[in-house]
Amino acid sequence: MTKRPPTPTPETQPYWDGAKVGELRLQRCADCGDAYSPPRPFCPACHSRDVRWFKASGRATLYSYVINHRPRADWPRQPHSIAIVELAEGPRLVSNIVGIPQTPADLKIDMPLQVVFEKLSDDIYLPVFAPAAPSVTVDNP
Repeated sequence: MTKRPPTPTPETQPYWDGAKVGELRLQRCADCGDAYSPPRPFCPACHSRDVRWFKASGRATLYSYVINHRPRADWPRQPHSIAIVELAEGPRLVSNIVGIPQTPADLKIDMPLQVVFEKLSDDIYLPVFAPAAPSVTVDNP
């Protein structure tokens, strides 16, 4: 069984177009500067309609999660996380954590994450998050 792909709307189409080319796109208010998600035609902070799409960094941290041991029939049968990730740009998204065992010992709050894209159909790529590669520090003697 596979996940059912979402159906884009005119307001969310730029988000899905970005995901298809490996970009996590968000909206930002041109008046107050607030970045937000999910997409909508007005800023949730100041209600301005002067909003613009931009390419987000894809960096995030794990804010919260639950491990679902009883997935829906259209999802794989193994346990999976349902997570809230906090993007470097500020907004929080509901997503899944992949590439790591789905256990409390491995899913650590505040762990650094990076967006990856899971292909659901030819047109829909779902942003999910994987542990970010550790940064390498080089000591100069």
